[in-house]
Amino acid sequence: MEELSLTTPTLLFSAISLIMLAYTNRFLAYASVIRNLHDIYLEKKDTSILRQIKNLKMRLQLTRWMQVFGISSLLFCVVTMFLIYVNFFTIAIWVFGLALILLIISLGLLIKEIQISTEALQHHIADIEEHLKKK
Repeated sequence: MEELSLTTPTLLFSAISLIMLAYTNRFLAYASVIRNLHDIYLEKKDTSILRQIKNLKMRLQLTRWMQVFGISSLLFCVVTMFLIYVNFFTIAIWVFGLALILLIISLGLLIKEIQISTEALQHHIADIEEHLKKK
C-alpha cells in the first residue's frame, strides 16, 4: 500500500460536509412535516396521519444515525490527519480505514432511508390513482 498522506483524508472533508448538509436538510424537512401532521391530527384524529407520523419517525431515526456515522467519519479523518502529523503512520492507516467504514455505514443507512421514503410516496400515488379511478 502506498503511504497515506495528509491530502488523502482531507479529500473526504468536502464530500462529508456536503453529505452532512443533505442529512441536515432531510432532518429539518421531516421535523417540519411531523409538526404539520401533528397539528392536522389534533384537528381530525385521522389514523392515516398516525401511520405517516410513524413512518416519518422511523425515517427521522435513520437520519439521526446517518448523521452520527457521518460525523464520526469526519472525526476519524481529523484524527488520521493528526496521526500523520505526529508520524504514527500505521495507526493513521487503521483510523482512516475506520473512517471509511463509518462513511460506508452512513451511506448504507441513506439507501435504506431512501427506500422507505420511496415506499411511502408510492402509497400516496396509489391512493391518488385509486381516487381518480372512482371518478
